[in-house]
Amino acid sequence: MRDPAPGPGTHPGLCSPSRSPPKARQLGRMQRRGFLLLAFLSLLALTSAVAKKKDKVKKGGPGSECAEWTWGPCTPSSKDCGVGFREGTCGVQTQRIRCRVPCNWKKEFGADCKYKFESWGACDGGTGTKARQGTLKKARYNAQCQETIRVTKPCSPKTKAKAKAKKGKGKD
Repeated sequence: MRDPAPGPGTHPGLCSPSRSPPKARQLGRMQRRGFLLLAFLSLLALTSAVAKKKDKVKKGGPGSECAEWTWGPCTPSSKDCGVGFREGTCGVQTQRIRCRVPCNWKKEFGADCKYKFESWGACDGGTGTKARQGTLKKARYNAQCQETIRVTKPCSPKTKAKAKAKKGKGKD
C-alpha cells in the first residue's frame, strides 16, 4: 500500500508526522552548539590554569612560596655528563631538582652558560690552533657566566682534505 498523499500545508519529505517541527530541530542544534562551545571554553580555561601553575613551579621550585631561589650547577650522577641533580636554596629552604648535562658541553664555561659564537678564525701557524670568540646569550639558573669567552681548537690538516678529494675524483 502507498503512503497517503500529503495533507494541506505539508510538503513531502520536509515534515512528516513522526518528525519534529523545524523550529524544534533548530533549537536542538543551537543547544548542542552552545554545549560544545561551553565545553571548549572550559577546556581552554583549564589548560590555561595548568600552564600558569607549571610556570610558577619552574620559577620558584617545586611547591614553594619563595621568590628568590639561587641554583647551583648541575652535577651529573655518574661520570661528567648525563642525568644529575641541581641544588637550590632560598632562605632556609633547600631543594634538589633533576637536570641533565649534555655530553658535548664545554667544561671551561659550564652547561648553564649559552654563548653566540663567531666563525672560526685563521689557523695560527705558531701554535697550530684556531680560535673564535663567543658573547653571552643566556645564563640559566642564575649561573655566574663570563660576558665573552675565547675558545680554541687544533687546526685541521689541509693535506687530508685534499687527499680525500683526489681519491674521490680518481675512482670515476
